[in-house]
Amino acid sequence: MDEKILKFIRKMHLLSLAVLDDGKPYCASCFYAFDEGNLAFIVAGGEESAHVKAFLAEPNVAGTVALDTKVVGKIEGVQFRALAAPATAQQGKIYFARFPYALAMNPSLYSLSLGWVKFTHNALGFGGKIIWQREQI
Repeated sequence: MDEKILKFIRKMHLLSLAVLDDGKPYCASCFYAFDEGNLAFIVAGGEESAHVKAFLAEPNVAGTVALDTKVVGKIEGVQFRALAAPATAQQGKIYFARFPYALAMNPSLYSLSLGWVKFTHNALGFGGKIIWQREQI
């Protein structure tokens, strides 16, 4: 993955997740940690929450991470497609290292393994974009 994309993902902490809930679109905001080794967002969620139930039933998800700015020249963000699954023990360590206070809530953790990312960064030129796609094994 391009270093510019990784740098942006590292500095942010909140994503908007889009899922299909019984065939209907649904969105949720999630704090995330990033597993660079596996190129996956790690998010927490209650097993009864709508977005978790939805992605456990249909693991193909999409989402965004965006910088909150009104300055056109500073607009940057990612749009992504990912595959949701329960997080690994190692991913749990990554998540709790970033959000240690979450340990007290004992949340269920999930991995959003990136398959495709479009990074928009107007500092690269207006509408400048970098596309990344995971290679098929």
